[in-house]
Amino acid sequence: MFKATPNPPDTDPANPNSKEFDETADRVLDYYLNPKPSKPEADPSQLFTVVNGVDTETLLANLSENLASANAMVSDLAFDLKGSRRQVALGIQQLIELSVLLANRALDNVEPRQST
Repeated sequence: MFKATPNPPDTDPANPNSKEFDETADRVLDYYLNPKPSKPEADPSQLFTVVNGVDTETLLANLSENLASANAMVSDLAFDLKGSRRQVALGIQQLIELSVLLANRALDNVEPRQST
């Protein structure tokens, strides 16, 4: 009876098929165990990003909440300050409050999302 495959299989490094097999195995293992990122790396100087595809209503709602938080922090700080520093903090608070009004008006102009 004739066997097509030697017993045990030939794994001689000098065999060109063995090298091809090793390369294929490495590619397969790298594909599953060391995947490449699906998108290009972000600019390292950019610390924060906003995810693409977020709708305008969500962006404006988060902007409004962030401005409200900043307003509360500056307001609290202003009451601990005296003199010209307090006036600067209150000026910053006024700019934040105006920005909140603008963000809320923009949010009112956006058509609400359809809930599914």
